[in-house]
Amino acid sequence: MTKRFALGIFEDEDVLLHAVENIRGAGVKIYEVFTPFPIHGMDDALGIERSRLPIAAFFYGMTGLAFALWMQIYMLGFDWPMIIGGKPHIALPAFIPVSFELTVFFCCHGMVITFYTISKLYPRWRTPVLDVRSTDDKFVVAIELNENSDLNGLAKLLRENGASEVNEKEMTKN
Repeated sequence: MTKRFALGIFEDEDVLLHAVENIRGAGVKIYEVFTPFPIHGMDDALGIERSRLPIAAFFYGMTGLAFALWMQIYMLGFDWPMIIGGKPHIALPAFIPVSFELTVFFCCHGMVITFYTISKLYPRWRTPVLDVRSTDDKFVVAIELNENSDLNGLAKLLRENGASEVNEKEMTKN
């Protein structure tokens, strides 16, 4: 499956931010913006909704806490009960360190797996990059082209909004 993209290369992040707002205002759907560092306000300019990853983090943490408490209560209260230092079999204050650690463990691992799944960053030999300069010092706006797209009109729109160059790139998805 081959996709075609119009790439607008920008030199400055402020120009890029205003260009994204103007391009979206003109009704053009932007596929992605690639930058060498995060730009404050870019999510709003692209119209990206607030992430629900914190909700997932909360549930992963609660799962870890429930597992930690269940594990300790079962092991120390039922499976192999021992009285250590005069404490009862189920001593919740003694469970705090292990509960904290497993809460963080479940949350971290769950978030990494969720993030990679949502971002479609699966293990592969070669990561597709539309323009290598986007990892160094350039800012790239990628607009997906279809058979009805007017490349000359898009190039004109990108240049009017501050693009230093406009390229066409084809990516093949394996």
